[in-house]
Amino acid sequence: MAKDGKKGLIAEFKEFISRGNVVDMAVGVIIGGAFTQIVNSLVNDVIMPAIGYIIGGISFSDFKIVLAEATEETAEAAIYYGNFIQMVINFLLIAVVVFTMVKVINRFHRKKEVVVVEEPAPAPEPSAEEKLLTEIRDLLKK
Repeated sequence: MAKDGKKGLIAEFKEFISRGNVVDMAVGVIIGGAFTQIVNSLVNDVIMPAIGYIIGGISFSDFKIVLAEATEETAEAAIYYGNFIQMVINFLLIAVVVFTMVKVINRFHRKKEVVVVEEPAPAPEPSAEEKLLTEIRDLLKK
């Protein structure tokens, strides 16, 4: 500990890094990075070529509005709205793929729920005092 009673920076960092949830988060980030590459490959290498074939080989990324033509001194100024359309389609496809994969994973992890029907517990037997009071009541009624 430091002289003023506070933990040192290294001790504080060591405590932070040794927490279980930090390690879990790190593993999640690493797995997420690998999963992102798989999903991107599925979308870019499998699904998008099929969609391109279906719509006649159109590449959305080629769509643009030219604001100023290119000259010898300046590059072309254009709004590439096709890239935006392509990114929206990629996002939707990735969302569908992730949704499907999560459903499949959840199906594997789903536990069979066993419904247990319990019969109601029998009423407790009256105490000795209650029995005595019941006898007295019955005698008084006679």
